Amino acid sequence: MVLDWNNYCKTAIQATEEGCVLLKNKNNTLPLEHNAKIAIYGRIQLDYYKSGSGSGGMVNVSKVVSILDALIESESVEINQELLNIYKKWVKENPFDQGVGWGAEPFSQKEMELSQDLVKRVAQESEIAVVIIGRSAGEDKDSQDIPGAYRLSETEYNMLQTVRQEHKKMIVLLNVGGILDLSWEQEINPDAVMFVWQGGMLGGYGASNILTGKTCPSGKLSDTIAYHISDYPASSNFGNEKRNIYAEDIYIGYRYFETFAPEKVQYPFGFGLSYTTFEVKSELPKIEDSTLNFSVMVTNTGKIAGKEVVQVYLQAPQGKLGKSSKSLIAFQKTKELAPEETQQINFSIPFSRMASYDDSGITGNPYCYVLEEGTYNILLGTNVRDCFSVGNFSLDKLIVIEKLSQRLAPEVDFKRLKPIFTNNSEKASISWENVPLSMQHESIRRKNSIPEEIPFTGNKNIKLEQVAQGIASMKDFIAQLSDEDLSCIIRGEGMGSPKVTPGTAGAFAGISENLKSLGIPAGCCSDGPSGMRMDSGVKAFSLPNGTLLACSFNPELSQELFAFTGLEMAVNKIDILLGPGMNIHRHPLNGRNFEYFSEDPLLTGLIAAAQIRGLHSANATGTLKHFCCNNQEFKRTECETVISERAIREIYLKGYEIAVKEAKADAIMTMYGPINGIWAASRYDLNTEILRKEWGFQGIVMTDWWAMMNDFGKEPSRTNTAAMIRSQNDLYMVCPDAAKNLLGDNTLESLESGELTRAELQRCASNICQFIMKTRAFQRLTKTEEIVTVINRPEEDVSFLPDEVIYYPVGKEFTLSLEDVDTSKGSSFVIALEIETLGAYNFSLSGSSQLNEMSQLPVTIFSQGHVAGSFTWNGTNGKWDKKTKDVCIHQKYVIIRLYFGQNGLNLKELNLKFVKPRDQVENFEDYMHWS
Repeated sequence: MVLDWNNYCKTAIQATEEGCVLLKNKNNTLPLEHNAKIAIYGRIQLDYYKSGSGSGGMVNVSKVVSILDALIESESVEINQELLNIYKKWVKENPFDQGVGWGAEPFSQKEMELSQDLVKRVAQESEIAVVIIGRSAGEDKDSQDIPGAYRLSETEYNMLQTVRQEHKKMIVLLNVGGILDLSWEQEINPDAVMFVWQGGMLGGYGASNILTGKTCPSGKLSDTIAYHISDYPASSNFGNEKRNIYAEDIYIGYRYFETFAPEKVQYPFGFGLSYTTFEVKSELPKIEDSTLNFSVMVTNTGKIAGKEVVQVYLQAPQGKLGKSSKSLIAFQKTKELAPEETQQINFSIPFSRMASYDDSGITGNPYCYVLEEGTYNILLGTNVRDCFSVGNFSLDKLIVIEKLSQRLAPEVDFKRLKPIFTNNSEKASISWENVPLSMQHESIRRKNSIPEEIPFTGNKNIKLEQVAQGIASMKDFIAQLSDEDLSCIIRGEGMGSPKVTPGTAGAFAGISENLKSLGIPAGCCSDGPSGMRMDSGVKAFSLPNGTLLACSFNPELSQELFAFTGLEMAVNKIDILLGPGMNIHRHPLNGRNFEYFSEDPLLTGLIAAAQIRGLHSANATGTLKHFCCNNQEFKRTECETVISERAIREIYLKGYEIAVKEAKADAIMTMYGPINGIWAASRYDLNTEILRKEWGFQGIVMTDWWAMMNDFGKEPSRTNTAAMIRSQNDLYMVCPDAAKNLLGDNTLESLESGELTRAELQRCASNICQFIMKTRAFQRLTKTEEIVTVINRPEEDVSFLPDEVIYYPVGKEFTLSLEDVDTSKGSSFVIALEIETLGAYNFSLSGSSQLNEMSQLPVTIFSQGHVAGSFTWNGTNGKWDKKTKDVCIHQKYVIIRLYFGQNGLNLKELNLKFVKPRDQVENFEDYMHWS
């Protein structure tokens, strides 16, 4: 197998091009004419956001191509050098603020104040202004409705105002993770506005190609942009620290706005402009075998080549259940059409995509997906607003599509939104109804479905390879595992376990000597979904973010891109990418929206399914996460999601269901918090009844890292692995040393007390072993792996092989010589440590420099990929100067990286000296933290 880096780059750039969404383009301001004189404003021209922060964005790269870089390289435009040099000088004096620690990066960076005189002078030389505004986004930190976050800062607003006053034409580019406030757009009135999102390490090329006309924009909004943040129906409940009530029910995004408040929409779902025009015609739909079939002809009626996204919406009868005015039931992107070229697109849409779930029995069919009687209107268009009827069909009686049973219903009474249409009004009035509550606790279903125990046989010398070859059965293999083996195999190990690729998120499966002796390899997980995070410093490909890929409306392109990622994973001996992230964009302030796709479950599911198919093609895989309602980061480990069964099935589970059924997804990560009273990692209905029994899922389910579990009505705990095992969440991620019960989980004691059965443990072990047999880790062990060869990868993208990292054992005191370390500007030194005792340490570096005392020689310390602190030396006239900080080490395996910001520093040694155990550490804020 061959990974051609050139094709990888080409596909990533194409994905970025197709995901950029052009919202406004007055008087054909874009594309820019060849040799157009432009002035670029905004510090983000020099500090492009390739992704958000946190685990979904921490990919080590050799370079990031900004929009400015790509425009310069294109030689298509003339950039105002006076303004550029002013920004370069200012940014050097006001460097990028990464924050210190996890989730500490600010939402936006300090922006340069502009004088009217400067802008007036620049505008005389360059008529066209390009203003770039950027935003970070991140795990464990929601955005806020404040200036500099969801809204423009005062400096940004003043910049837009001043530039608009002086320049003849003005283009605004939004380098952001998700949608943000655009209320300024009508007042400032720029000529063009485009979301360029966060495009990964090569994202600047995609935006540049659209600006210069090399590519025609074809991206469409995966979310609705409302005029005000308060217009979003979840706003009144979003951000609650204890209980997040999903009172809006199924009416989120365009489902709400098109039904109740169309006037509050600034830009509708599915909207995006092109440089060309298209004509869309359709034949009348026909129904065959509960499937809607019809063909659509799309013609490019403009003067340049381009792509269009055809979107199909359903207007269902309100019936007894109540429905949204429109729902997306299909879409397809055309190929690139030349002027006057026509493409035929064939749609075949199953009735299941049109069905609604009755969680109350009001239709007479409780816990069923149904099509109620009435007229179903089929709409075709290019966004949720610009669409027309292509036909309809009527049902004279209700049709049951799928019979299910009540699962995951709420325990807490609340009222949910329901539309009322009166006097033939196209806009519904708001009413409220009581939500149906749980009729039977899931613990009863669990007790009635405990599998039969496999009698323990002891070691019969059956290896896992024999199971793979069909020589032995999985049942006979599992029979060999002792209680200790079974309690061990459900523990993942990490972060930074030396048993797999150094610096990755975790190891699982063959993590003890006895399990390894049975031929079970250790599988490797790496953070994603925007590329592989390897805290060892190994470089990887940084991918466009989730929002951008969804806005491409091109699943086939996502599949092609992730096929390359799967090959890259093979080179780095990584079996699972922790992604795609696919939670619904319930509210614009969710800090993790940049990793996720859309407010729409169909778009979410089809993009995720495509990515999984791409990974599978390279014999890799990804975890669908965070199963299934991680829709706010604030108090994410404890805030309860209170939601109706209908909403969870139709909206929040639907994307996962599509990915499991259509792409055979085989790994899932549960969310941190509780769903209707029970933490997701211990929800039997979620992980067994729905996922495995209803959807037919065959694979592993893992917790998020250091998650909590509980039994209904009891407090959550990180040690209640018995609750996790009973739910058939197979793996607890992660433990410091999975071969030892250092965290004190309750697996064995629950087994002894009868609260957990051995059969349930065996079931999880079987799931894990069945999964690991499909991985490259197993193929490497059995010497059957097809090797991946990388071609055309630039030397600067290659750092070192993952297995070159050395782990140093750290006792009460540890010293490492640094005399041979390269400390030149821009270089890094990576150290992997195996900590004997967690707690507080005194950490010191000894350095010297021949430079004068005015020199500043910074060394930034990264722990597990994020900034943990820094030391700065001045010139020492050659004398050794020891810099010391207190550090608190929270995990057994730690990878730290020293980054050298300037030339001229010599290092002598690194020293760690134990001070006190972790449980005796006070004043945590006074410490650097390695975790």
